[in-house]
Amino acid sequence: MSNMSNDDAAGRAKPKRGSRNKTGGGSAKARRKAARLAAVQALYQIDLTGTGVETVVGEFVNHRLGEEIDGAKFVAADPQLFSDIVRGAAHRRAEVDGMLSSALEPRFQLDRLELLLRAILRAGAYEMFVHNDIHPRILISEYVDVAHAFFAGREPGMVNGVLDHVARALRPDELSQPDPSRDQPQGQ
Repeated sequence: MSNMSNDDAAGRAKPKRGSRNKTGGGSAKARRKAARLAAVQALYQIDLTGTGVETVVGEFVNHRLGEEIDGAKFVAADPQLFSDIVRGAAHRRAEVDGMLSSALEPRFQLDRLELLLRAILRAGAYEMFVHNDIHPRILISEYVDVAHAFFAGREPGMVNGVLDHVARALRPDELSQPDPSRDQPQGQ
């Protein structure tokens, strides 16, 4: 452990631990991705600490979304999408958990999954239920990306398989149609 203060070896000032500045920007797609990632983190916090949904949503919206923390800049998340996912997944938890339990292989039980993995699955399944304006393949891809942000093992594949099962149960006709995001030219 170094005894250096807030200056690094090159003499540049480091941000003070915990320093926060509002950032922003990012495309609408990047803001939606950030909202999904933050929603998973919030659902994890709710599960881990037992803190109430509205308390956690308020904390994230007021203090975490679009912040610069310890020098790391984050894209401003879409606060409406973030709030919708957290509140919806929490309030429809029994319905979401029922769908997830039926999608899991018998050797896996939802209540025994790692908390973060469970939060990813709950957020993704909730969006499958309510965001019918988003193609299910896009949602699956988004939550596989979230899983990759936290896991390097088999968990992203599990997220893919479970959410695919949920999508086939809830929205089978859409899965037979091409993914509209693949129709866009590269770079857009």
